[in-house]
Amino acid sequence: MTERATPIDTTLSAPPTFESLLRTVEEMNTPDGFRAEIIRGKIVVSPWSKLRYVRPTRALRRQLEAEAPDGHIAETSPFLFRFPSAGRAYGPDLFVADEAAFEADGRHADGAALSLVGEFTSVSTKDADRTDKLDVYGLLVPVCLVIDMQGSEITCFSAPSPHGYRSRTTVSFGEPLHVPEPFGCVIDSSGF
Repeated sequence: MTERATPIDTTLSAPPTFESLLRTVEEMNTPDGFRAEIIRGKIVVSPWSKLRYVRPTRALRRQLEAEAPDGHIAETSPFLFRFPSAGRAYGPDLFVADEAAFEADGRHADGAALSLVGEFTSVSTKDADRTDKLDVYGLLVPVCLVIDMQGSEITCFSAPSPHGYRSRTTVSFGEPLHVPEPFGCVIDSSGF
C-alpha cells in the first residue's frame, strides 16, 4: 500500500452524495503517512510523498511565498479543497490560497480560494494528477504546476476556462519556468 492509491468502495443501495463522502473522509482514521481525497466519486487513500520530495517542495514553496498575491499564503499542510460542482475534494501537495478561506470552522476549504496548486507526481498519484485533478483545477484555479518527479520536468498550466486550461508550458528540471499572473514570476527549478 505504500506505493498505490487505494480506493475505498462506497457502494451502497444508492450512490453516495458528495456531502456524505466528505463526512466519511472527516470520520476516517487515516493511517499516519496517508491522505484521503475524493476522486471520481470515490474516496482514495494514498501515501504522502517520499523523502526526496521535501527539497523540491520546500524550494517551490519559498519561491511562491515571495510572489503570492496579497492576502494569499503558500502551504503544504494536508487540507482538502472541495469542488462541489465536480463532486471532488483534493489535498494538493502544495497550494497558494486566500488566507480568509481558513477562518471558517469547517474542515474543507473552498476550491475557489486557490490561486495555485502544485502536484508532485508519484507512482501512486500520477494518473489522477494528470487527468482528474487537472480537469477540475482547469475550470477554476488560475495556475496549476505539475511537477513530474519521474520525468524530471515541471509543467505550468494556466488560463482556466469552462473547457480546462488554455495554456501549458513545460521545462526540464534546472530550467527557469515562467508562472503567469496572478504571480508573474519565474521559478528556478534547479533545486528540483
